[in-house]
Order: sequence, then structure tokens, then C-alpha cells
Amino acid sequence: MKFSRIIAPFLLLVLFSFNLSAQEAYKAENEGWITSMEEAYQLSKKTNKPILANFTGSDWCGWCKRLTANVFTHKEFKDWAAQNVILLELDYPRAKQIPEEVRGQNASLQQAFQVSGFPTIWVFRLQKDEAKNQYSIIPLGKTGYADSVEKFTGAVKQMIDNEKANVAKNQGK
Repeated sequence: MKFSRIIAPFLLLVLFSFNLSAQEAYKAENEGWITSMEEAYQLSKKTNKPILANFTGSDWCGWCKRLTANVFTHKEFKDWAAQNVILLELDYPRAKQIPEEVRGQNASLQQAFQVSGFPTIWVFRLQKDEAKNQYSIIPLGKTGYADSVEKFTGAVKQMIDNEKANVAKNQGK
């Protein structure tokens, strides 16, 4: 499966401020993933790693559960992710309750990325206008279900490599 780089104007997104106590009580379904866009932004900025966002229906989506079982729970994926991306879980459960602030953040991101099915995985970078509390989303690519760690990480690695090649090409001009 070939993924092309998305060429689009930057999407502006105003995110909700998180209530710290609600955020601390709410945890991602998968170990090692975070649920706060602001935290993902800060870690991405600090490490220069892109964000890998998993749009999931953790308690009802069969393909999401399969992706988790086939990819996200494996040590090979966890080790790869620790070296290459910041993991952001954006959950849209039906049975379990999540804090209103998280629901609002996730709804805004679902709209910004035009996600209509699950699982959808976006790899992107963020820039933030601190004065306006707005993020510019720089998409690297998207994918969905994969049945193995190798297929999944290969697709994401291609997105990251394409970004690096484009940066190098633009610096050479």
C-alpha cells in the first residue's frame, strides 16, 4: 500500500484546556500512549518526533481491537515507537465514560482530520501559536488497520522518511 504525502493548507485547531485532575484520572487503553494533545505537542517539540494518533473506538470497534492485538501490544512495536514517534490515543468509546475535556478534544481532532472510520491513524507534526492557543497541523500521512507490526511500522516509517526527504530537498534549493 502506497501512501502519498498530503498537500493541504495547514489546519488550525483550537484545543480545549484540560482540567488536570480529569486528565490525571483518565488513562489511555494502551500502555505507553497519552491522551492529551498538549502533552503530545510538548513531547514532540522536545524530542523532534512526529505524533502518531490512533483514532479508535476501543470498546466497540472490532478492527481497532485487532490492530491493538496485532500491533500495539507487541514489544517490537513499543520499542520502535519509543524511538520514532509520540503515541497519542484518541478514543471514541460507546460504553465507557471519558472526561468532557477529553471528549471535546477528541471531537475537535476528529473533525480537523476528517476521520469518518475507525481505526484511523494519522502521523503529523504540530506548530503552536501560544498567543492564540492554536495549533497548525502538518500532516505526514494516514493509515488504518495492519495485521502485523512490520506492515504497520513500515507504512509509518515511509511517511517519516518522505518528510525527511522533502525537508532535505527543500534545504537544497
